[in-house]
Amino acid sequence: MRPKQVAIYVRVSTEDQHTDMQITELSEYVAQRGYTLHRIYEDTISGVTRSRPSLDALLADARKRKFDVVLVWKFDRFARSLKMLVEALELLKELGIDFISYKESLDTTTSMGRLIFHINSAYAEFERELIRERVLAGIRAKRAKSNNQWGRKNLAPNMQNKIRQMLQDGCSIRKTAAALKLSTRTVQKYKSLLFT
Repeated sequence: MRPKQVAIYVRVSTEDQHTDMQITELSEYVAQRGYTLHRIYEDTISGVTRSRPSLDALLADARKRKFDVVLVWKFDRFARSLKMLVEALELLKELGIDFISYKESLDTTTSMGRLIFHINSAYAEFERELIRERVLAGIRAKRAKSNNQWGRKNLAPNMQNKIRQMLQDGCSIRKTAAALKLSTRTVQKYKSLLFT
């Protein structure tokens, strides 16, 4: 059996920081496990930045199945949020590529690592659902306020029905507002309330 091909991803936030320690530890780990190093992908960029050229290249190579394992020093070097981490790990899982976080000891090449990954995924999904429920509860509470919606009088129910009908018929917000002699802001507000 050929040794697993490993892609190492390292990142630092600023030019005055260095990836040397990450690369050294991860390269030693690859050698200890008997793996083969495919390539080191390195970014010097803030974790909150959406586009990271080397991470984008790593994910493009993953889609081409150029390696078997992605190895990172820590989660926060790889993903800027739990949501991004879970989405990236789901993609790697679909592609049949394992993921190892050296410092957190998460290793999806093992059954325990896969279990931890599934627990983290379930927790992230649960957290998203809670946020969604809170947002919807807030919208319902605002709707329930009598004659006061953000400090303004509510439109009469028949006017709300006209807005709903025109939008459902494919009219734009601007055309609906002009036809009903309302501001586009008012129509936008009721659109978000009527269609959530």
